[in-house]
Amino acid sequence: MKIKTTLAAASLLSLFAFGASAAQLVTNEQAQTLQPTGSIITISGSGGAPIDYRAQLSQKADAQGASAYRVVEANTGDSYHVTAELYK
Repeated sequence: MKIKTTLAAASLLSLFAFGASAAQLVTNEQAQTLQPTGSIITISGSGGAPIDYRAQLSQKADAQGASAYRVVEANTGDSYHVTAELYK
């Protein structure tokens, strides 16, 4: 249930841009129209909120030259671990 809540929150947060060049969170449907880079990124830690996870993922995706990312796994609670696939 926590994963669904986190993904729902992350989807809502995707409506707000962090900046013109920030990589954007995309849904499965949106990802079908994008070209995968073949790269996966992960973040993990303790505490935090979905907005923090999104900012970390966006920063890592930017660093690898991606314009978008799709969350493929999210485990949250007292600690978190999120995995995302990158897209051009």
